[in-house]
Amino acid sequence: MTDSKPCRVCNFTRRKSHGLVVLSLDELKIKGRDVLGFSPSAPVTVVLEDDGTVVEDQAYFMCLPTNTKFMLLLEKEAWSPVHRIDGGTAWMLRESMILESDAVDSASSAVAPWWELAQQVKQDLASIILMSEADLQTLVDAPCPELASAVGFEEKKAKDLQETLQRVLDRREEERQSKELLQLYLKALEKENTQQEEPSQASQGGVRDVDVPDGMEVDSASGFMSRTLMVLKGKTSPETRLSTEDLQMIVTKGVEAMEQVLGWDKVRTSMLVQACEAELTRRLQQVQAVQSIRSNAQQDRSQQSSKKSTEEGKKTSSSRQ
Repeated sequence: MTDSKPCRVCNFTRRKSHGLVVLSLDELKIKGRDVLGFSPSAPVTVVLEDDGTVVEDQAYFMCLPTNTKFMLLLEKEAWSPVHRIDGGTAWMLRESMILESDAVDSASSAVAPWWELAQQVKQDLASIILMSEADLQTLVDAPCPELASAVGFEEKKAKDLQETLQRVLDRREEERQSKELLQLYLKALEKENTQQEEPSQASQGGVRDVDVPDGMEVDSASGFMSRTLMVLKGKTSPETRLSTEDLQMIVTKGVEAMEQVLGWDKVRTSMLVQACEAELTRRLQQVQAVQSIRSNAQQDRSQQSSKKSTEEGKKTSSSRQ
C-alpha cells in the first residue's frame, strides 16, 4: 500500500493555494482541479512551484519530500518565478514583498508571521543574510516542528538553524552595545575639544541615534547617497546599517578620503573605516557559510530521495512477487 503524501497545490497566479493529502499523482490532479475550481475534465500539467520542473512520473512524484508545493497549469498557462518587488537597499531595510497569497488549509500556517520567511529560506537559504533582525527573531520564535515542515528540514536541523540565528542576534546586540559605549566616549572627547568654539560648531558631527530619512540623492562631491551620509553621521554602529556596496565604497576610499567626506578627525575616521572593513568581512564569511550549508542540505536531500526511490523499488518488486 502506497503511503499518503501531504502536499500543497496552487494555480499559476499563486493567488490560490491549498493543502492536500493524496496517494498518487493522478489523485493530485483530481483533487487539485476540484480545490482550484478547474473543470473536472480540464487537462492539467503538474510542475514544481519553486522551479517549474514538470512532474509526470509517479515514481518521481513519490520521491519528492512531504509538503512539496505543486502548481497546476491549464492549457496556454506557463510557469513563471515568483515576482518580487524590492523597495530600496535590501541590506538597509528588508521591504521585499512576495506577491503570493497562500490560502493553505492549515489556519496556523496561513496566518503565522514566520510562514512567508520560511518559504524564502526554503527557496534560497542565503536569503537569511538579507533579513532584518526582526525577521531573524521571528524565525527564532517560530515553533520548531512547524518550521522544520515548512522549510523541508529535519526537526533537529531546524533547531540548529534557530540556535545559530539566535547566536547571530546575540552577537549583533553585543557589538551594538560596545559600539555605543565607544561612540559615547568619542562624543565626550569631541565636546571637550570644541568647548572653545561656537555652540553651532559644537553640535556638528555629533553622533545621535535619530531617525534617518530615506534620501536617494547622490552627493556630487563624495559620490555617496545622502541617506548613506546621514546614516554615517547620525546613527550608532553605522556599519551594521549600510549596504554591502556602501561598505565596499568606504573601505576603497580609505581614511584620508573619508576624513574629507565626513569632516572628522583622523582617529575617528580610521575607527569607522576599520569597523566597515570588519563588517564587510563578516558578511562575506556569512555568505560562504550559508553556501556551504546549502550545499550540504542539497546533498542530504539528494541522498534521501535516492534512498526513498530504492525503498519504493523494493516495495514494488515485493508486491509483484
